[in-house]
Amino acid sequence: MKKLVAYITTGYPELSFTKDLALSLSEAGVDMLELGIPFSDPVADGPIIEQANLLSLQNGYKSSDLFKVSKEISGAIDTLWMGYFNSFYHHGFENFSQSAKACGVSGFIIPDLPFEEAQPYLTTLDALDIALISFVAPTHTKERIAKIAKDAKKFIYLVAYAGITGSGVDESLDVIIPTIREYSDTPIYLGFGVNEKNAKEKSRDVDGVIVGSAFVKVLLDDALTHMQKITKISETAKHIKESINM
Repeated sequence: MKKLVAYITTGYPELSFTKDLALSLSEAGVDMLELGIPFSDPVADGPIIEQANLLSLQNGYKSSDLFKVSKEISGAIDTLWMGYFNSFYHHGFENFSQSAKACGVSGFIIPDLPFEEAQPYLTTLDALDIALISFVAPTHTKERIAKIAKDAKKFIYLVAYAGITGSGVDESLDVIIPTIREYSDTPIYLGFGVNEKNAKEKSRDVDGVIVGSAFVKVLLDDALTHMQKITKISETAKHIKESINM
């Protein structure tokens, strides 16, 4: 069965909402949850997720909020932290990783930490059994794919196009997917630009999809109540999970 990974921004519109939404997404069939760590300059994200980041920070987001909600949801849904390296480095990478382990977090997604620069941190993560998710992009050479994919853990994050999240630009993945599979048995999940309309097609040759901007867009809709937002996002997630497995 193909997997669905959902991204939501921690603490927006409020922390209790993040918990309620996470638990609802678990019930809707979401397999893994990326808890986004709010950051002032999310360079890999488009304007939708960037806006949610800034609003969460304006609401007074603190790292203790991330720890609190992670502890409350990780028993119900496989939880990963998605954030930029400054957030991990600022707290001391080892200390932050130990906090993640204590909260039941299973992996980190750090889009601005290049493969080579990540190597010194793997000893810490391996000892805690926390996966650092590897990114592969359509622009990577076969040699680089081999290097990245060889020791990838949990899943390989295949970036659908060179750019930022949510822009929806299509690129051919007919070559890169078989190349990844040549070097690794780790599941491949496709991210960037995946939504309810295109998820089935996007999932065709991979093991799962990652959906972020399509969900966060609903978080930003002030015309909806909190419960309406949770219902709408969860129903969309359920439809996506069903569609990619039809």
